[in-house]
Amino acid sequence: MRIRKLGVVGAGTMGSGIAALAASAGVPVVLLDIPSEGKDRNAAARAGVERAKKAKPAAFMDPDRASAIEIGNTEDDLEKLAACDLVVEAIIEQVEPKRALYERLEKMLPDHTIVASNTSGIPMQMLTKGRSASFKARFLGMHFFNPPRYLHLLEIIPTPDTSKETAEAARRFSDRILGKGIVVAKDVPGFVANRLGVYGMVLAIRMMEKHGLTIDEADVLTGVLTGRSKSATFRTADLSGIDVIGHVTKGLSETTGEDFSLSQWVLDLVKAGNVGEKSGAGFYKRVGKEIHTLDWTTGEYKPQTKPDNPELARLAKLPLTKRFAVIRDWTGREGSFVREYLLRFSHYVLATTPAIAYDIASVDHAIEWGYAWEAGPFKQMDLLGADFLRKGFAELGLDEPPLLRLAVNGFYSADGVHVLSLTGGYEDIPREPGVIRLAELKSPGNRARHVLEDSADASLIDGGSGVAVLEFHSKMNTLGAGVIDMVHRSLDRVERDGLAGLVIGNEDPRTFTAGADLSMVLGLIQAGDWKKLEEAVRTFQNTSLRIRQSPFPVVAAPFGLTLGGGCEFSLYADRVQAHAELYMGLVEVGVGLIPAGGGTTELLFRFASELLPYAEDDPFEAVKRAFNLIAMATTSTSALEARKLGFLRASDRITMNRDRLIADASARVTDLASDYTPPLPRTIVALGKEAIGNLKYGVWSMREAGQITEHEVRIASELAYILAGGDGPPRRVTEQDILDLEREAFLRLLGTKETQERMAYTLKTGKPLRN
Repeated sequence: MRIRKLGVVGAGTMGSGIAALAASAGVPVVLLDIPSEGKDRNAAARAGVERAKKAKPAAFMDPDRASAIEIGNTEDDLEKLAACDLVVEAIIEQVEPKRALYERLEKMLPDHTIVASNTSGIPMQMLTKGRSASFKARFLGMHFFNPPRYLHLLEIIPTPDTSKETAEAARRFSDRILGKGIVVAKDVPGFVANRLGVYGMVLAIRMMEKHGLTIDEADVLTGVLTGRSKSATFRTADLSGIDVIGHVTKGLSETTGEDFSLSQWVLDLVKAGNVGEKSGAGFYKRVGKEIHTLDWTTGEYKPQTKPDNPELARLAKLPLTKRFAVIRDWTGREGSFVREYLLRFSHYVLATTPAIAYDIASVDHAIEWGYAWEAGPFKQMDLLGADFLRKGFAELGLDEPPLLRLAVNGFYSADGVHVLSLTGGYEDIPREPGVIRLAELKSPGNRARHVLEDSADASLIDGGSGVAVLEFHSKMNTLGAGVIDMVHRSLDRVERDGLAGLVIGNEDPRTFTAGADLSMVLGLIQAGDWKKLEEAVRTFQNTSLRIRQSPFPVVAAPFGLTLGGGCEFSLYADRVQAHAELYMGLVEVGVGLIPAGGGTTELLFRFASELLPYAEDDPFEAVKRAFNLIAMATTSTSALEARKLGFLRASDRITMNRDRLIADASARVTDLASDYTPPLPRTIVALGKEAIGNLKYGVWSMREAGQITEHEVRIASELAYILAGGDGPPRRVTEQDILDLEREAFLRLLGTKETQERMAYTLKTGKPLRN
């Protein structure tokens, strides 16, 4: 069955977040909450939507998508759920209210509607007591993680009564439409992620107390340093709500018989109402512009003091493999804490996994996707090594769990393709069908067959079905000379081998590309090699043009940070298959430049072409739109916003699930390949002097108001000159005419002291300079 409409009952943080995600994906939603007192009985549901619209980080990918949510209350509007194909319950974490709701739902929902609980840890079979066999067959757990838009994990918890069709429909919808990474968990308390994640949180508190650390110190040591999320332990608890953590730990203690109890000083925080971010204070508290941290020994808040240890700073910059190599032999107070914390957590994972999960890979996925770890616990145990674990367990008086005895060759094979089975031996890592994983294609066993071209900065990979994939792997995937060379080699290879086409994409978790390599540019300036600089800019422009003019389709697959030259390459691709989380922009003005890889030209021509069907429209609107987008360094906050801004066209598509992005882009190439012809060159009428005057009027107004600096006036004036096609009368121009103006302006700005200062400052600090 297809899920076309979603119902959500409970408009709290999770319910409204789930509704916002679904609406962002284009799914109509009915959102209900309990009736409110007063005239507006839907006030609770309405407040949930408004809270989601104001949430930071944003819950909606486009605030306009809030119009896809129909609100109501559970007394007057429950029948609205009858039009839904899936109803997700996200009400209070108590068994009886959930059971009472299901009893009402069973009476009015059609036979095909799936019912799911978003409970964070209550076993499903406890919730369906008293329900019919038909209801149980359509019921399962769907545990989202907060915030639903950003955390990839969705735990699906079928019961023995859940029908195969129900589980498959929920899985397909969650994967393809909502973009979730699916982990199928056993129907046990806490499922996978929270059973392990909450234990890790409780353990960190206990280890902090044992080793006499502060909260600030513990968060540094249980954060990025050890492959965990930036929010580490105590910041994560503040974001989740310490009261929620207390409720979950109490429930896990009762249902598992294990000791998840929180220390009394933590319970005292909850009693005092200091439950984290939502109350204004928890383990941390904001005082004016400062962050204060709780001194857990006295209950007082003091200004935050992170450890002043050069070794920690050095260690944090190392790759995870090297960090863990150091951790194995780390001594001193901090080292003792980290070693014992990792050993006790690893022991718990090894002992508990067979009871909560169907395979080892699911455990790692659950923690990586749900808690934003760099590598899951079994991958981290491979980094620590079996000998370290055995010796450490013995020193702590812990037994050797059976899973560790089975892992004679580690938990994962060296090629990353196989994983230890829970019953012994090795099996293929479970994969969703249709997913292309570049790392696997480049693994030692596959490399000879799949890597077509390779360099230190990029690789061309045979992705199957006649489609090649160009993957950047320079630092931040920046576009230096090595990457540009590989683009041309890749285009040559695709044409020579008669392949269907090319995808430009990669598997970096955060960055498609940060744009041009500024350090290379600054180095040429300092060397005074202006001839080579001009040649480099011309080559970059020609690379964009070649992407556009190749005799086969080129599809860009951008995601995450897609800045400067990465945005320009995407603009020049035949199609873009973007991930929903797309932060795309032409941000060159931040370093005192204008886009000169074709971005200025393409936006001008694109926006002018969009106005052609409307003879009455003012052509200056296209110029102004491009000017504002570039001058303000506007960056999209999602792919939906990128489409509104004009970085994406109506023909470009959006993939919700990051894991499927390369495969979806490859499918676009295949769609286009059979009858592909390159686009014809375009011309437009450049508006000349009059357009420059209009743009400069706005620039000088901002300067008079003190909103921009003198150098920013210079940058804006150069941009205006390009977009107007020069300062002469209106004339018809080609793309090459505007590209030439781009290049000349770029080089003039490079010659200014202010732009060079901006570039150097950004390279040093990662931040823009206003000078």
